This record gives sequence, C-alpha cells and structure tokens, in this order.
Amino acid sequence: MSKNLSAILPRNLLGNASASGAGPLYVQLRNALEAAIRAGHLADGEALPPEREIAESANISRVTVRKAVDELVKAGLLVRRQGSGTFVANPGERVQQSLSMLTSFTEDMARRGFETRSIWLERGLFFPSPEEMIKLGVASHVKVARLGRLRMANQVPMAIERASLSSEILPDPDAVKTSLYEELGRTGFRPVRAVQRISACNLKKEDAELLGVREGDAGLAIERLSYLASGHVAEYTCSLYRGDAYDFVAELTIPVTEQRQQ
Repeated sequence: MSKNLSAILPRNLLGNASASGAGPLYVQLRNALEAAIRAGHLADGEALPPEREIAESANISRVTVRKAVDELVKAGLLVRRQGSGTFVANPGERVQQSLSMLTSFTEDMARRGFETRSIWLERGLFFPSPEEMIKLGVASHVKVARLGRLRMANQVPMAIERASLSSEILPDPDAVKTSLYEELGRTGFRPVRAVQRISACNLKKEDAELLGVREGDAGLAIERLSYLASGHVAEYTCSLYRGDAYDFVAELTIPVTEQRQQ
C-alpha cells in the first residue's frame, strides 16, 4: 500500500498544484519528491505512490508526473522495476563488478548477498549464425546452444545476457538451471580466461522495457569470448547492462620500469 501523499507532498501540491506559481509543475513535483526522499519521508527501498494517484491528488496530468519521476530516475534517487513499480533507490543498489576476475553473474551477486533469479528469453539448440560460426569456430552443421536471460538481483532487472556455446561443450541447454559456469564446471568445460569488450550504448525499446528503463537510456554493451585451458573458445556472450545500476571496476598496475622513471 502506498504512503499517504499528504505526508510527502507540500500543501500547495495537493489539490491545487497550478496555484503555487513556483515554476513548471513537473519541477515543483520533482523538487517536492526529492525533498521527501532526502528528509526520509520516503525511505530507501520504499515504493512511490502510483503515478495515477499522485496525478489525481495534485490535480495534474500523469504526463507531468511521469516527467518529474523520470528526472528523479535519471538522478539515481528512484528506480523503476518492471511489473512492480517505482521505488526509492537504495544507496547500495548500484553494483560494482571487477574486470580482473572471470565469474558468473550468479556467483558475483551471491558474494554481495543479493537474491538472484533469471527470466529465460531463449534456450535451445540451433544451427549457428555466421557470427557464431566465426566467434566459436564451428562449422555450419554443428549446432550451438543459445541461452538468453534477463538477469535480476534483488528483484531489479540488471542485465540481458545472450550466450552461445558449441553443442560439443553444452549439449543440453536445459541442464543450465541457475549458473552457466556452474554447469560447465560440472562437465569439465568451465572457462579459465576471457576477453571482454565494453562499449557505451543507448538502449533500444525492447531491451529498455525488459530492463525497466526508458528507451534511449544509457547502457553498457559487453561482448565476451571465454576460453578453455586448451585455448579453444568455450563461450561467446553479448550482454546489455543498465547504465544506472552497474559499475565495472578495474585494478591497474604500473610496470616496475615506469615506477622508477616517476
């Protein structure tokens, strides 16, 4: 149940927002909501009242409410969760992932104490695309296992992950229940190293809807090739991460010769 709006919005925004004359309506509402969040009237992780309810109580349009909420989402004070609503962001809700270790999403979130789950978007054996043939080094008649998932942490959509593997490495995609790397470790095909390429992108409509953000919002596109100890490619993965909820962190070392020069 949403909190009583009279507890989080000033009087001039309840029933007669247009009379306050303190700038555009969405700015007034944005400032009021931000003040309520910073004052603790809306606690970390608490649900924001539905946009319809706010619009009716403040006698403004839902478009105005949406614009105000959008700005607070951009500022990181609110987060949208698909199918659940809009919530006050938790300070620790952004995730940091090290670029120096090859771990699965499940393992990475478990170390942080996050509850994880996946929504399957695709899972099965298919004849390879030209790109999969090149990346995985497989012939056109060798089927590949495709695993497409929406990855969630604490009920927040974090990433869309699409992995391709040779059927010789993963003959039964349905065997993957939670962690792909856990299954590969069980069968002796867990990768030991990987090469990743990370680039900034603007999320397309379909991907944005899955991640619970707006079309055109910033995202991180990651292409990864993982290798077995033998040097053969084990996995080709393309992922999209929410730009507002994920940070990648790399530890850099300075060669000894450069240290001496400095």
